[in-house]
Amino acid sequence: MKKNIVKVAISHGDVNGVGYEIIMKTLLDPRIIETCTPIIYGSSKVAAYHKKVLDIQAINFNNIKDAQEADSKKINLINCIPEELKVELGLSTVEAGEASVKSLNFAVDDLINNKVDVLVTAPINKENVQSKDFSFNGHTEFLQSKTKTDEVLMLMVSDMLKVGIVTNHSPLSKVASEITKDLIVKKLKILNKSLIEDFGVRKPKIAVLGLNPHAGDSGLLGKEEIDIIMPAINLAKEENILAFGPYAADGFFGKGNYNAFDAVLAMYHDQGLAPFKALSFDNGVNYTAGLPVIRTSPSHGTAYDLAGKNEASPDSFRQAIYLACDIYKNRMLYKEINKNPLPFSESRQGNED
Repeated sequence: MKKNIVKVAISHGDVNGVGYEIIMKTLLDPRIIETCTPIIYGSSKVAAYHKKVLDIQAINFNNIKDAQEADSKKINLINCIPEELKVELGLSTVEAGEASVKSLNFAVDDLINNKVDVLVTAPINKENVQSKDFSFNGHTEFLQSKTKTDEVLMLMVSDMLKVGIVTNHSPLSKVASEITKDLIVKKLKILNKSLIEDFGVRKPKIAVLGLNPHAGDSGLLGKEEIDIIMPAINLAKEENILAFGPYAADGFFGKGNYNAFDAVLAMYHDQGLAPFKALSFDNGVNYTAGLPVIRTSPSHGTAYDLAGKNEASPDSFRQAIYLACDIYKNRMLYKEINKNPLPFSESRQGNED
């Protein structure tokens, strides 16, 4: 009998959004249990409420107190949220924000302590989670702080496209001042390493986008490409990273030039995510590259307007689970291959005999 080695922690996100809907719809697919052992960090009472509202009767939860008790043949749930939590579908509430953070904290603690293998996060509301205990722009920044990681990369992933972002969730008014040669090189190093270790690409080719319209038009529309981006690309090449550009974003995506590369590095959020979501909204996944742990999420938000209507698509969340499991297996394979590499002379013996 096949053993499910990948334990997937699932934080329930905002209880007033579509989090539980996409989680339940995803876990109804029998292929998920064949791939991994899911563990939801949330509330059995809240789950039952959504189950009733959405009339999803074919799903049952195995309530456990610790991730180590998880049953590989069942959908496991750890109650870590107060039972009196009130669900108010479609509304942003302080209580929902607090529940999002509690679920996330419990799941991340288990991830860091190796009780689970990967984390898949349902969408949170970046506004209602803010408090004295949580002052981050999103999951990415929180996980970077929690794991004490120097630099990370928000990487959007689909079958046809991978897009990393240099400045994450920075306001557009601050983007130009935040972009530096050092930051771009750091992001390229993370992206290159992730493509090799997490995605199994041997010699990744990375396209780097410009900041300004027409990639600056030789300095006419801005000098960041000349003064910052191109020098960063050259520094990356000195580190044996196959980086190319800078490319004007509109023509690059419009002509389908991304098909010639393994990944794209965009300068700011909407420059990368707008074309990505236009091309891959239903099956796109948000992956935090550069962490010592593995975290993915769907590429959409809380979707309050769809909450309780049974209209939310689980496709992106399903892909997030599959991608997390694939990355886990790729990392294990990479470590195994590089654990005891053969000496050069010994590796050539088979060809010389």
